[in-house]
Amino acid sequence: MNSKETAISAPAAAFVDSVLRLQPKLAAFDCDGTLWTGDAGEGFFKWELARGLIAEDVARWVQGRYAAYREGKVSEDDMCGEMVTIHRGLREADVLLAAGEYFEANIAWQIFPEMQQLVRSLLDQGCEVWAVSSTNEWVIRAAMKHFGIAPEKILAAKVEVANGVVTDHLIRVPSGEGKPRAIREVVKRDPEAVFGNSRWDADMLKIARHAFAVNPNPDLEAVARGRGWTVYFPEGIQR
Repeated sequence: MNSKETAISAPAAAFVDSVLRLQPKLAAFDCDGTLWTGDAGEGFFKWELARGLIAEDVARWVQGRYAAYREGKVSEDDMCGEMVTIHRGLREADVLLAAGEYFEANIAWQIFPEMQQLVRSLLDQGCEVWAVSSTNEWVIRAAMKHFGIAPEKILAAKVEVANGVVTDHLIRVPSGEGKPRAIREVVKRDPEAVFGNSRWDADMLKIARHAFAVNPNPDLEAVARGRGWTVYFPEGIQR
């Protein structure tokens, strides 16, 4: 179910209007931390492990991998990919259902109202809008129902699905340099406006005519201010 838009303040409306006045024809948005607070990919990973949705032996293995990731021994790309490939053998319909249940209960209420309004207004204005995320595609598909972005406009961590069953063959993990690479491979042109919040979005922001660091982590904020990118903190964010 799509969420209703919430009224936004004058400063938030001014930010939305400042973007709309640019009249971009193509825009790309990171998702976690940019369109809502929190990390939906990591959250879903922990949520489904806690509910036993992943086979016990796979769950034990991936928990060890996650601990190593937290210690810096497993790369961001590898961990994001493994959070998808652990679903091998499951029916995609079941994973989609679980992802939707998780997002509605845990993340939907954390959507930034002005970012939701911005995305919908850009679409109304005729802008082609893409969601680009290293979170698994199932969660992002559930999330984009709140923004009006169609499934075919999502570039997220993805594996091949054969006869409705998830495989462990990775198609893409858009993170860091992988984000602009995915855009150029699939969309075939650079976006005029890009929105991101972390250092993993910096490479994507660099290819845009108009770069927006939204709710940026300190490291990205420093880069953004140094490059003259727009820095915006959504309402309710405590710096």
